[in-house]
Amino acid sequence: MMRLLGRVCCSKELKLLQNTMLLLLVLCSSAVAASPLKKATLMPLWSPQAQFAGYYVALEKGIYVRHGIDLKILPAGPGYSPEQTLKNGGADFAILWLTTALRQRADGTQLVNLAQLVQRSSLLLISKKNSGIRSVADLNSRKVGLWAGDLSLPPRIMFARQGIKVRELPQSYTVNLFLRGGIEVTSAMWYNEYHTILSSGVDADELSVISLHEQGIQFPEDGIYTLEKTLKKDPALAKAFVAASLEGWRYAFDHPDQALEIVIKQMRAAQLPANRAHQKWMLDRMRDLIMPTTAKGEQGLLNQQEYEAVGQAMRSYGLLKAYPDYSRFTGRSDAGTH
Repeated sequence: MMRLLGRVCCSKELKLLQNTMLLLLVLCSSAVAASPLKKATLMPLWSPQAQFAGYYVALEKGIYVRHGIDLKILPAGPGYSPEQTLKNGGADFAILWLTTALRQRADGTQLVNLAQLVQRSSLLLISKKNSGIRSVADLNSRKVGLWAGDLSLPPRIMFARQGIKVRELPQSYTVNLFLRGGIEVTSAMWYNEYHTILSSGVDADELSVISLHEQGIQFPEDGIYTLEKTLKKDPALAKAFVAASLEGWRYAFDHPDQALEIVIKQMRAAQLPANRAHQKWMLDRMRDLIMPTTAKGEQGLLNQQEYEAVGQAMRSYGLLKAYPDYSRFTGRSDAGTH
């Protein structure tokens, strides 16, 4: 009899617990439904590719929605300027290099860094060994292809430090001029053009590669930026956007096949050629660049010492008259990293 009463009591308690949990779920669902998603826009630095996989993955997998954001990723690439779009209010967030952001601040646009995804330079200067180039000093008087705008600032600072003068030639968005012998040295990103050169049939042993990072030009690249007024207006949105973006990157690195499918889908929608092997190389290299390599490393954090070094270098070579204090420039750079 006692055992039977015990089972009855447990049954009643279990049913009560189940009803309580159901009620809590209903209340939570109602609370979510009562909170409309915040609309926001992002402009990447370039056309869809694995360089921006984390953002596309976060969008496709509903990560932004889960963080309360209805995000639209804007078209980017040739003809688009993320810094100008951000300045004009056409985007809430943009992906920019640190050098670009500092120049914009100097020109009066109150940009703030919310998160620093790529924390070092991945820019390379590539030549063929049969050209006799082995070191930076060997670049003196050589034909060097440089991209337009702020992408040329790091190599120019390196040339100035080394006291050499090169014959600068404008470089397009491809490495065709280099492959055809029109220039002796080409600019290349480790995660992109370097692999393109290898895929063209040139063996790695045939190349002389100068890494700007290894030459002491430790300039952080892709970072998430917004306007100071946008941050002040809705700091919770900025924090949620960074948290969702970092989560998107982690998901992309943990599920590379899914990430590649999402990226290729975006590329095809933009009518861009999509080479899976190349995009895989890019995603692997982005993992190397983005994910912390030490226990103390923090994903998304702009290092103050490196920030100061870039600001001082740009000022020393007449590219800036001044740069803002780290605390003002970073805004909430640690949002989403804790």
